[in-house]
Amino acid sequence: MSQSHSAAPDQYVLTLSCPDKQGIVHAVSSYLFMTGCNIEDSQQFGDRDTGLFFMRVHFRAVSPVRVEDLRASFAAVGESFHMDWQIHPAGEKMRVVLMVSKFGHCLNDLLFRSRIGALPVEIAAVVSNHTDFEELVGSYGVPFRHIPVTKDTKAQAEAELLELVEEEKVELVVLARYMQVLSDDLCKRLAGRIINIHHSFLPSFKGAKPYHQAHARGVKLIGATAHYVTADLDEGPIIEQEVERVGHALTPEQLVAVGRDVECQALARAVKWHSERRVLLNGHRTVVFA
Repeated sequence: MSQSHSAAPDQYVLTLSCPDKQGIVHAVSSYLFMTGCNIEDSQQFGDRDTGLFFMRVHFRAVSPVRVEDLRASFAAVGESFHMDWQIHPAGEKMRVVLMVSKFGHCLNDLLFRSRIGALPVEIAAVVSNHTDFEELVGSYGVPFRHIPVTKDTKAQAEAELLELVEEEKVELVVLARYMQVLSDDLCKRLAGRIINIHHSFLPSFKGAKPYHQAHARGVKLIGATAHYVTADLDEGPIIEQEVERVGHALTPEQLVAVGRDVECQALARAVKWHSERRVLLNGHRTVVFA
């Protein structure tokens, strides 16, 4: 649906959330009109449960303007409605770090989508606690960083990751089947900036070989969930889910293959929507303007 990663340089995206009240849309549209901007696309949602209002506006500046000037002039509008807001160039590629362990299907999928321009991201590096995919990553011309993790070196490894994120001005970390549990401190430091993917059998089938467990129980749906990472393991705000119906004739290995496909699809959409600034946090849930 979105064309934001191929947008012209005079196009911008405004996202905001704030307490819901009358006049928000009028204030935003009036501001854009007064600053010589034209709305290309606008989406909004008022959540009656939380009393919050969410909005994403893709707009074009009729005359050349710097994003810094737009931010400075919009500040008064944001303050008057107690908004949490951002303005970014619509064509700006988000800098990301991908993290992986020993399952490379999501990693390869994201690398390929990025190369062909299907994802509006710039992959600053791939980080892994193993070296299995160093050659694959190198074939895409992306830097590979091996950061081994043990019980004794976990804090040091996370400090190295944070240093990389800061040095490379990374906005998003993607756990593309990275099989290490992140510390509570790291989750808090990068809140709303880490996306994880996992199968949707949880909490029914935990531990090793979940697809084999699902096969033994005759499961008919294979799913995957992409969500933001929080200190509560695998319970962060959900961004996207994918599901595939399966039958009794499939072997456990075939179920694993189906699972790989749905994991890739769900994670790719979550990364795309986040990078296009279509996902807004709403407490333990998300608002996704897809």
